[in-house]
Amino acid sequence: MNAQQIYLSIVGLLYLGLGIWCSVSPQETSTKVGFQLVGGSGRSEFLTVYGGLEFGIGLLLLLPLVRSTATEPVMIGCILIHGSLVAFRTAGFLMFADIGSMTVKLAVGEWVILLAGLAAWWFRPISN
Repeated sequence: MNAQQIYLSIVGLLYLGLGIWCSVSPQETSTKVGFQLVGGSGRSEFLTVYGGLEFGIGLLLLLPLVRSTATEPVMIGCILIHGSLVAFRTAGFLMFADIGSMTVKLAVGEWVILLAGLAAWWFRPISN
């Protein structure tokens, strides 16, 4: 297993855990980030995006464990996803006041994941 696969495995497991946590404790997790789950539509949306999408991202990031040829494209996808998260999160911090501590912790985590991913990709062994 190379550094990129180790990195993707760690991030993938984090996403699986977060997706499960959001699915089984939606009231707790939504409250931590300032969401209000209004009606069935709100709960369904949170379950789908914060449970299902995060779980799916976790599975995608674990794909190189079973198919090593997927490492490079999954790595690039991970960097693109986290670059987008960092860009939009930064915009949100600039646009909105009263950002909660959990949101700040998520932002720090997104930056760490992005920078670690860029490092793992940049220093990867290049094969001919």
